[in-house]
Amino acid sequence: MERQEIIDGLVEILKTIRTIDPQKLGDITEDTDFIADLNTPSTELINIAAKAEQKFDVEFDDDDIDDLGSKVKDIVDLIIKVKERG
Repeated sequence: MERQEIIDGLVEILKTIRTIDPQKLGDITEDTDFIADLNTPSTELINIAAKAEQKFDVEFDDDDIDDLGSKVKDIVDLIIKVKERG
């Protein structure tokens, strides 16, 4: 799975999060920070991770979630890592 495909999927997820301004979703890059750039409450990151698990058919370990950073790149890397782990 390509990194851009994952980012596009994440944008679809982010469109469903009512605390995120949809106008900010047009310029999402791997360097976009969920908290600083999108004003996402940190508690919402768990919800985003859960939706990403469903969308990309992966299951994150608790340690993965605990270590997850707040940038788009962090969750893209995690999805790829879990897919490779099988």
